[in-house]
Amino acid sequence: MRVQVSKSKNSESLYISKAVRIDGKSTSKVVERLGTLEEVKQKAQGQDPYEWARERAKVLTEQEKNQAREVLVKFSPHKQISANQQVSFNGGYLFLQQLYYQLGLDKICATIQSQYKTTFDLNAVLSQLIYSRILFPGSKQQAFHKKDKYLESPSLDLQHFYRALEILAKENDLIQAQLYKNSRKVVDRNTQILYYDCTNFFFEIEQEDPFRKYGKSKENRPNPIVQMGLFIDGNGVPLAFDLSSGNTNEQGTLKPLEKKILQDFSLSKMVICTDAGLSSTENRKFNNVQNRAFITTQSVKKLKKHLKDWALGQTGWKIVGDSSSKEYTLREVDALGAKKQTFFKERWIHEDGLEQRMIVSYSLKYKEYQEKIRQRQVERAEKLIQSGQKLPKKKNSNDVKRFIKRTSVTQEGEKAEKDVLSLDTSVIEEEARYDGFYAVCTNLNDPVEKIIQVNHQRWEIEETFRIMKSEFDARPVYLSREDRIRAHFITCFMAMMIFRLLEKRLDSPDSYCEIIETLREMNFYQITGEGVIPTYTRTDLTDRLHEQAGFRTDYQILPQKSLKKIFKQTKSGNITTF
Repeated sequence: MRVQVSKSKNSESLYISKAVRIDGKSTSKVVERLGTLEEVKQKAQGQDPYEWARERAKVLTEQEKNQAREVLVKFSPHKQISANQQVSFNGGYLFLQQLYYQLGLDKICATIQSQYKTTFDLNAVLSQLIYSRILFPGSKQQAFHKKDKYLESPSLDLQHFYRALEILAKENDLIQAQLYKNSRKVVDRNTQILYYDCTNFFFEIEQEDPFRKYGKSKENRPNPIVQMGLFIDGNGVPLAFDLSSGNTNEQGTLKPLEKKILQDFSLSKMVICTDAGLSSTENRKFNNVQNRAFITTQSVKKLKKHLKDWALGQTGWKIVGDSSSKEYTLREVDALGAKKQTFFKERWIHEDGLEQRMIVSYSLKYKEYQEKIRQRQVERAEKLIQSGQKLPKKKNSNDVKRFIKRTSVTQEGEKAEKDVLSLDTSVIEEEARYDGFYAVCTNLNDPVEKIIQVNHQRWEIEETFRIMKSEFDARPVYLSREDRIRAHFITCFMAMMIFRLLEKRLDSPDSYCEIIETLREMNFYQITGEGVIPTYTRTDLTDRLHEQAGFRTDYQILPQKSLKKIFKQTKSGNITTF
């Protein structure tokens, strides 16, 4: 800092100013007005006023170095804000940026870019695509415009975003394999247990093409879809994914992706956990080999008669976790009213050339839950009947219309002029038979409680798809070229991995919605030449975000020098294992 003297016809004033850069240009900014020469002489108390001013400048310089100088900002109620000047920026991305660089995504981009003749920065594009997918999801064009919303804004053109998608699609396998390798330095990857599931994403088009096909949409939409098969590890962190056409049978999606991770990720010993929709005999046999095993849900309704009679039978029930051999009947279980306990029975079965262990559990709490769900559906079915509206004859297996019976003939057997709708009590009673029952099949000899515990963790992969579709707005997809569509889901996959890692580090009770919303609202007001002022509300969650990251942005003002240190820290790639 230095002393500046401003002279006019009748007076002389002294200021302390410092050099700053604004929009890439050097200029000076007044830090403190010392007053007129006469006022400074009074403050100097006999000392040379210019020497006193220089010493004051040294004090302020030292205070700024030690971040002890108080910053005073003047605002005028009569001065308009500058036109087209942005002053508010998001800083929540910094916590994502730290993980991005710790995962070595910048180095992966450098490796890829060395193989292509491109002039743009692939790392800058990919980081923007990932940050925007989590914080401000939208189209690639929106991601381009959102880049100026952050505290740092790379110099990129819209065309760079689309060209980057083409490159990312070509290097999909390399990215996934290298990302897994790098992630092992950041977090403990539990690959002993892997969860697999499959979902689909729709497109706002009517005409299908070789990739986007009509199929059974998870959301019952009449649009072409593509399917995503996803593996997550035992800690809930995404491991690998693959895409297939919308008309592909989802049971056939597991083996190709599993073979790929066995080869590319050098995995060997693992347990594959899936839901009933993916538990074909072929998939079970594929993992019924040395060092590989399976745990899969089994529909009690679809069991063969002799197995169903055994599963729903009154006798042979034991308490999960009870080492005694005491057995209960279902009547005794219901009489006990023990909602916190789970009962089970098990047996080995040999069918279709596969020997497997079936475990059937029964829970009063689960029974009560299913009864409540069905009662609400029955009430909705009654309202539909009372409304008198015409109902389609086709019924979905989970649709409330399955409880509605249509009578088209009179009691005399003649054709009725008008269909009569009523509740089908036989369907309601049949479904009630299965309340409280849940079955899994496995080839493991582990204790029942361990098998059940592993299977219960499947909720994490279901939640992963839910976050992608709701918070990340991964669908509908507005891209049309297959390579760009694949690249879109690559960025969704990487965004999901970074977000899951942040969740694990926080280890907090906050929901994923609360974490994302907090990051979105972590905004800062820029004071030109000084730094930024946080405008977000400091909470327990923001405190935990800072603690796990090792830096803080929640001071009354964050000087420009401190901000640059944070930028450097989040891009250092220094890893803290958690």
